[in-house]
This record gives sequence, C-alpha cells and structure tokens, in this order.
Amino acid sequence: MKFMCLICADRMMEHMSPAEAERHFEEYAEFTRSLAQSGQLVGLNRLLPPETATTVRVRDGKVTAVDGPFAETKEHLGGYFIIDARDTNDALQIAARIPGARMGCVEVRRVADDPPTRSILAAAGAP
Repeated sequence: MKFMCLICADRMMEHMSPAEAERHFEEYAEFTRSLAQSGQLVGLNRLLPPETATTVRVRDGKVTAVDGPFAETKEHLGGYFIIDARDTNDALQIAARIPGARMGCVEVRRVADDPPTRSILAAAGAP
C-alpha cells in the first residue's frame, strides 16, 4: 500500500541557522537512505517556504490567485514522502521516524488505488 506523509512544521530550513539546517538536512538524508535501502521509498521532495506559494481559488467561475499559503496557520507544509508500507500501522511507524515529526507533525494518508483512479492515471500515461 502506498501512503503519503505530509510534513508540517512551523520553521523551514530557510528559517534555521546554517548549522541547524545542515544537521536537519543530514537527518533527512539518513532517513531517506534507510527508506531507499528497505525498498519503501516511492518518492519525496522538500517544498520552498510558504512565502513562495500562490493559492488559486475558483468561485462562481472567477479565478483568484493570492500570494502566500492556503491557510493562516502556524505550521506549513514543508515536504512529503510517498512510501510503500504493509499497512497503516507500518506507515505510522515510518512517519514517526521522519525528522520533521519532532518539530511539527506528519499527516499520513493512503494513496487512492481504486478502479476510477487507476483508469485516469493509465489514460494520462502515469505509472
């Protein structure tokens, strides 16, 4: 089963001292290597800080784009891992090892794997 682990934190690497950011980055590198070695890593990436975001909404056919994150909140989406886990419990155990879980939170969601979704992905040429 595939799961997405959404990492939320109140401070991003760009907001840390260079030494702190380097240590944090190395923690992520070590965690990522361990997931890759176990065969559980499907994909991942880090996001730039929320001030680089633009939020798009469509209401009554009108498109608006606003600079900044989607919500007024202390914690912001900082990155994600897509993992392959045996079940939800396995995914939660993996998420607990993500370094960002100690400074913020990690939301774990199962990736949809149903016939309509597979059909749309296949039509788009996605794996």
